[in-house]
Amino acid sequence: MDEKISLEAIAQYGDAYADKVLKAFFSSKEKITGPEILTLCNVQQVNLFVIRELFKAWREETRKQKSIYFDNGNPEVKEALNTYMTVLSNHISVDRANFAPLLKKAVSQTLLAIFNPYDFFSMLIVGKENRLEVSAFREEIKYLKVNKAPLERMLHKLEEKNTTEIQGNEAFAVLDQILEEVNFTPEDLDDYIARFSQVVPLDPASFFSSKAPEPVRQPEEPRSLFSEPVVRENKPMSEKKVPVHETKTEPTLNERMNKVKQPEVIDSFRKIARIKDNLSINQKFMFTKVLFYGDFESFSRAIDDLDQLPDMNAALHYLEKHSSTWDRDSKEFHEFMEMVEKRFS
Repeated sequence: MDEKISLEAIAQYGDAYADKVLKAFFSSKEKITGPEILTLCNVQQVNLFVIRELFKAWREETRKQKSIYFDNGNPEVKEALNTYMTVLSNHISVDRANFAPLLKKAVSQTLLAIFNPYDFFSMLIVGKENRLEVSAFREEIKYLKVNKAPLERMLHKLEEKNTTEIQGNEAFAVLDQILEEVNFTPEDLDDYIARFSQVVPLDPASFFSSKAPEPVRQPEEPRSLFSEPVVRENKPMSEKKVPVHETKTEPTLNERMNKVKQPEVIDSFRKIARIKDNLSINQKFMFTKVLFYGDFESFSRAIDDLDQLPDMNAALHYLEKHSSTWDRDSKEFHEFMEMVEKRFS
């Protein structure tokens, strides 16, 4: 993708946001309690992710305490541990030094879940050693409020089949099917941007890496993305030498696709019956975010419309009408058009 989420940029903003929150809270207190964590930030998802990290740490410490000399599976022992956990949850007390990394991680994960749900879903689904443990997955999404519907449905399907573990690629296939069933559309960003900006101004564009520059084929006349196009002097037709970078008018969509339809390119394509059935989860999120501006419903409608068309000319006519605002130099555009070409080749 030309536009890719930058985990470093997210982490930098997360640190700045967390530092402001930490400074405001710990200016008058030495430790923070459970109830205070739940109301600490104006973005509730951040607070819930902090609580999730605390309980994950508690479970890990509990595992370390297990002994070969005791029956940890005994119902009375399990009940006692659950009671202990309930009591412990009401007596959370964390100082600033230990709380800071929890908060920073929670902010970063919240931003990822909001601005790039596909990558966030991927992190949850892959799990350990490319396997998804259903019990751990259930605990993870218990604290998730943002873009949660597909994962809840996925958990329900896995539990219906009494699945305890599933391979990562199988999990992605299940999620892919669910995204179609629920017609998933990522939540609106405006409210989250406003809430985060109350603490630290947030520019969503800063989370995405800029488009990679085109390779320079000749050293002369390097071009900036913001410079005016270089207009070269026209040479008489009788002259044999023609500049390599001749200024040309922008080709139409049909002209672009005619270039793709060269025999050597077509031969490398595998004709597909429907675009909808051959899109990966990654492509769905990528096309939705970049070409359809986050509107999954519009994306799904366009794919359905294209699959119903009779031939390539009809598809090109449809896209000329509906894709006027797309960046036709982007990799997303070209990858999308490759799928269209495979459908009608």
